Amino acid sequence: MSTDLRRENDELRHKLAELMERARYNERVLARFQKVELRLIGIVSFKELIEAILEDYREAFELDVVSLSLIDADYDLRRTLMDAEASPDEFPGLIMFDQDVFLSSLFGRHTQPVLGAFDPKRHARLFPGLKSSPASVAILPLTRWNQLVGSLNLGSVRSDRFVPGMATNFIEWLAAVASVCLENVANNERLKHIGLTDALTGVHNRRYFDQRLREEVDRALRKGYALSCLLVDLDHFKQVNDNHGHLIGDVVLREVAEQVKDQLRLSDAMARYGGEEFAVLLVQTDAVTAFAIAERIRESIASHPIRLADHRRLDITLSIGISTLKEELRGADIDAKARDLVGRADSALYRAKRNGRNRVVA
Repeated sequence: MSTDLRRENDELRHKLAELMERARYNERVLARFQKVELRLIGIVSFKELIEAILEDYREAFELDVVSLSLIDADYDLRRTLMDAEASPDEFPGLIMFDQDVFLSSLFGRHTQPVLGAFDPKRHARLFPGLKSSPASVAILPLTRWNQLVGSLNLGSVRSDRFVPGMATNFIEWLAAVASVCLENVANNERLKHIGLTDALTGVHNRRYFDQRLREEVDRALRKGYALSCLLVDLDHFKQVNDNHGHLIGDVVLREVAEQVKDQLRLSDAMARYGGEEFAVLLVQTDAVTAFAIAERIRESIASHPIRLADHRRLDITLSIGISTLKEELRGADIDAKARDLVGRADSALYRAKRNGRNRVVA
C-alpha cells in the first residue's frame, strides 16, 4: 500500500471516529434533553419551573450561563411568585420586563433567534450580574399565540458554540418547550387564583386569607419577626346600599379594595373577609409601622371621595383594628396564635366603631 493511500485511510478512519464520537455526544444530549423535557412538562409551580429552566438547561446542555426574561406588564407573574413565597430577586437569572420594547427591538419584526458573539451593548441586560461575560450567546424568543412573551438566553465561554447561520432547530425546540411549559404553569396558577379570589373586588377571598394567615404566623414564629393584622371595615355601608342601591355598593367595594391594595407591598396579603370587611396581613411589620400604614390607608380613603358614573361623589370612611404578634406569645400553638391575632384585631375594630368610626385603633 502506498504512503499516500495509507495516509488517506488514516484520515478517513480519523474522520469516521470523530463522526462516531459526535453521534454518541448527540445521543447523550438528546437523552438529557428528553429527561429535562419530561421534568418540565410535569411541573405545576411557577417557582419550580423557573428553577428548572435556569438550572436544568445549563447542566444538561453544558452551558456556562442560562437566563430567562419574561414580559410582565401587569405584574401578574411577580405577584404569582410572591404568592408562592418567592421573589424575582431570588433568581439572579430571571429578568422581568414591564414592556416588550427591548426584546422586540432585539429580535426584529420576524422574531428570529439571535446567535453570535456576546455584545455588551445589546446583550448585557439579558445576562445580569456576571463576573465574566460569555463569548457567544443564543437568545431565543419565547412566543405564545404569535405574541412575544420573553426570551431564553444561553451563553458559553466558547466563541464557536453559537455562531450566526448555525442550525437552530434543536435550540428553538428548547425555547418552544419552555414557552409551552410557562403557559401551562401560568394557566394552572390562574385556576388556583380564581379559586382564591373574590369575584367582586378582585382581591383574595377568606379561604386564601385563612391559609396565608397560618403560613405567616408559622413563619413569624420560626424566624422571629413581627407580623401585624389589620381588619378594615367600611363605615355606614348599609346606608350606601339603602340610599344608592347595591350596584353602587359594589362599585364602592371595588374602589375601596383597589385603593387599600395600592397602599400595600407585594409581600403583604389582603382579602375580602366578609361583606364590607377586608383583612390585611403586614409581613415583617411591627405595631408602630402597622399603625402608620393603617392611618395612611384611612386617610387615603377619607380624602378621596368615590366618583360615580353620573358624576356624583360619595364620601367613604373606614374603621381599622390592628393587632401584632406578641413576643411573649411565641411558641404557642400556631392555630391558636392565628385565631388570637385576628381576634384582637376584631376587638380593636369594634372599639374603633364604638368610639366614633373613621379611626384606627390598635
